[in-house]
Amino acid sequence: MASMGALYPYGHLLRSARAGVTFVPRRTLTYTTPRRAQEDNNGNNENPSKPSALSSIRNFFGLGGKPSDAPKPTITRRANAPPKREGSLSADSIFAEDEATPKLVASGRTPGRRPTAEQPVEAEEEEQDVSLETRNRENMQAVLDPRPQARTRWERKMVVREIRRRGRLSKTEQVMRTERESLSKSHWFKTSIKKLGPLARQIAGKNIDEAILQMRFSKKKAAKDILEHLEHAKNVAVVRSGMGLGAAAGQEAKKPISIVSKTGERKTITDPSSIYISQAWVNRGPYGVDYDHRARGQINLLRPPYTSLSVLLKEEHTRIREWQDRETTAQRKRKTHLWTQLPDRKVSAQNQYYSW
Repeated sequence: MASMGALYPYGHLLRSARAGVTFVPRRTLTYTTPRRAQEDNNGNNENPSKPSALSSIRNFFGLGGKPSDAPKPTITRRANAPPKREGSLSADSIFAEDEATPKLVASGRTPGRRPTAEQPVEAEEEEQDVSLETRNRENMQAVLDPRPQARTRWERKMVVREIRRRGRLSKTEQVMRTERESLSKSHWFKTSIKKLGPLARQIAGKNIDEAILQMRFSKKKAAKDILEHLEHAKNVAVVRSGMGLGAAAGQEAKKPISIVSKTGERKTITDPSSIYISQAWVNRGPYGVDYDHRARGQINLLRPPYTSLSVLLKEEHTRIREWQDRETTAQRKRKTHLWTQLPDRKVSAQNQYYSW
């Protein structure tokens, strides 16, 4: 009640008790749009008998005389701004409009209209000769043949090498032509080398299907990522390199072949074209950023490592050939260490004394 008394004085409440007069709260005379229009009319009109703003307020409270017949004030609005003049692209711009339009620059070439069906483009302008014979080789000589003398020496060296070999291939070239392999590198796994290394050693040397089975039932967290990568690597080897298709083509071995691996493990191979993991190694990747929220608003910065897995897939033909090479080398070494008897020849120059 104290606040209401401060806002509306009690004298006003008493005066409002009179019959026929109602209490109206005090209003502030703000500078509104109708009042601005009224002042503008007062300044432009020379008739002093026109009612002012105070007389309109007295008429509103019923304190003035007879109501005035003057027209109500009107609001004057400003005229719209003139249209903005916008420029256009230059005559030689690649973003020029399709149809020719007036440009700000009088001089210059303006784009023409697109040719219609009635006006086809000439064949000479539409077809451009971009064959290799029309290129200037002298301009590209510095890039195509930067060292002509070195290139000539290298070509001579290769010709001499082929003549000396008489067309025979080296062992490395023969292996690369007759055997297939596929190298596949995975994406970055959010794990460490210490955790991924044992899994890589577990699948190395195993058949691809056996390795997939091992990762499917492994309890390691990273085994799921390795499983997906092995399946992807197998598909890539089959599609791009044509590996593992001997059984599908009916080229299975007549009888299984038993071999001994480098570790001394004995294996029986029924399909020489099947895929196995020759090598598997881990690659160190970048370090990420993670946050460890602790007590009292403290945050520790973590640097989780990222690693990837690379697998080299080969066919069982390669493992059989490597086993045969090891057996041949070991047999040759054993023969060199065998004891041989002295040759049977005549004894000559006998003497009863030792020669030494």
